[in-house]
Amino acid sequence: MPLHTTGKASFDDIYDRPDPRDYYARMSDLDYRIPELAKPVFQQQIREYRASARVDTPTVLDIGCSYGVNAALLRLDATMPELAEHYGTAKGDRSALVAADRALLGASDTLSDVRFLGMDASAPALAYARETGLLHDTVHADLESGEPTDEQRAILASADIVISTGCVGYVTEKTLARVATAHPRRRPWMAHFVLRMFDFMPIAAELAALGYRTERAPGLFEQRRFASAAEQTQVLNTLSANGIDTTDRETEGWLYAGLYLSRPLPKPHADTEDQH
Repeated sequence: MPLHTTGKASFDDIYDRPDPRDYYARMSDLDYRIPELAKPVFQQQIREYRASARVDTPTVLDIGCSYGVNAALLRLDATMPELAEHYGTAKGDRSALVAADRALLGASDTLSDVRFLGMDASAPALAYARETGLLHDTVHADLESGEPTDEQRAILASADIVISTGCVGYVTEKTLARVATAHPRRRPWMAHFVLRMFDFMPIAAELAALGYRTERAPGLFEQRRFASAAEQTQVLNTLSANGIDTTDRETEGWLYAGLYLSRPLPKPHADTEDQH
């Protein structure tokens, strides 16, 4: 399996498929579990934001959303194995699968009072998530290389909470700063699961300059098994070079991530809308 320039295995071939069947099959083979481990964290963020900002229908933006994985887990109250089984046994062509997912969501949406947005570099993945209704709106953009369009900025500006479960490393402080400043005054909350091989401090520093306070949550979270010995060797070398102890963690065959929570500090003398 080829390695991405970040040192991780490259899965580019499964993100450009017209539907997520191959994606879930490959991720299942690697025991990909970080979205499921992140699920209760995101549920808690939604509850806290709703209570703090007194917003009945908060908007969640998932960066690196692919086929709307986090939205599916949250809205269908599903597990990764359940989604893998659902798509592994699905029959018919893409249109049939879209119709089946729309029907499933219509009957089982446990978060109908939350609006979900997705941003990704894969147009086919975004199209599928949008057509099924898992995502209410999408942004197909590379904010590492440039500013969002006016239309994209308007979508990003509506986000109350920004989440991710693996995009950091592919994206940097450039993308997150552009997302954070999409609205001219209001800053969204953020919750990012970040592999230990990537340094979140440059992002935290950029967010601090925008008025955020970032906290590292306790504990580590399994992301997935290494896709190859070459990937494990590369990641172990990177972690070692950064002075990170991998004993009983990455040495045992798993990628691990930390959780970073960033929230804007209240502005003195600001009105209620601008504070949240």
